[in-house]
Amino acid sequence: MSVNSSAAAPHREWLTRWGRVRGVSGRLVGLFVLVIATATLLIPIFWMVSTSLKTPFHVFDLPIQWLPSHPVWSNYPDAYKMVNFTHYFINSAIVTGSVTVLNVVISTLAGYGLAKYRFFGRQVLLVLILATLMLPLEVIMIPLYLTVQKLGWLNTYEGLIVPVTANAIGVLIMRQYFLSLPDDLLAAARVDGAGHIRTFFRIAVPLGWPAILTVAVLVFQATWDDFVWPFLIISDTSKATVPLAVQSFESAETSNFPMLMAVSAIAAMPLTILFFVFQRQFIRGVATTGIRQ
Repeated sequence: MSVNSSAAAPHREWLTRWGRVRGVSGRLVGLFVLVIATATLLIPIFWMVSTSLKTPFHVFDLPIQWLPSHPVWSNYPDAYKMVNFTHYFINSAIVTGSVTVLNVVISTLAGYGLAKYRFFGRQVLLVLILATLMLPLEVIMIPLYLTVQKLGWLNTYEGLIVPVTANAIGVLIMRQYFLSLPDDLLAAARVDGAGHIRTFFRIAVPLGWPAILTVAVLVFQATWDDFVWPFLIISDTSKATVPLAVQSFESAETSNFPMLMAVSAIAAMPLTILFFVFQRQFIRGVATTGIRQ
């Protein structure tokens, strides 16, 4: 017995060491892949910022000057004045804020109902909602445009806001999050005399803030960056959003790369600030929204 144990000891020690080596190797490979992916994503952004601080004559210098020796900081205020960003920021803020609030309200109510209530056709309704994810904008673009035209919503805030106030992704995220809430918790609230509406606002909504913020950030980002739909229905610059302003400026200043990059950087600042402010809540919401049946 002791002989077998002593003979097996080196084998177990070797397996332990091999497991540690594999664990370290796996972490190193994962770290390497993460660094490569991060560099792939950040290099274009870094190049955009670097180019925005150069003069037009030094944009294509070789070797590339990633850190300009004499940064031209005046490109940013000049670009802001040339585009008149204040007007377009206000338009985008009105549209994006309205779409985000309406999407969050609809997604939260729909997700809670699909997660916590049993009614006839619930699964069919869920499948129909998810089926809309298979329909790109190009498929519904023409009927949606004709509908907005018939309603007289061309060149209006209503035309920019109402058609995109519901989002299947938001409903799915909220449903999956509410599925993780214990039914006993909601039942206890009802036993204490809370009705359906009070239970929703006093129990479900406070506990669902991570998912709500996740939906809000995703909708805000998608709406702020949206170009195709505003481009279709807006021909009046008084209602134009930031992406339309950037596209118009790029069409007029095709060779002024520093100004183009400065305009693009200014347009991306609100989303960058938003993510850094709510990054913890966003990551928590994504991490805790698992797929459950």
